Amino acid sequence: MSDKKKMEEKIMEHELVPKHELLTKEEALKVLRELGIHPEQLPWIRASDPVAKLLGAKPGDIIKIVRRSPTAGVSIAYRFVVVG
Repeated sequence: MSDKKKMEEKIMEHELVPKHELLTKEEALKVLRELGIHPEQLPWIRASDPVAKLLGAKPGDIIKIVRRSPTAGVSIAYRFVVVG
């Protein structure tokens, strides 16, 4: 396994990096409909972000982020992928 691949795996396994999931177009449309918003209204994440790059995210995609918290339980957030 290459050093780059090992580094990528370490990023995703780090305790401070929440679970990231690239949504399909259908899933993204469903989320946007439920929230009643346009994609640009979501918080942004750059395509150059290390996790976005690992997921193969392209500008226009939406990433689902699942965080675990002792107080909130589970928190779900969405990010709109932009150029950068």
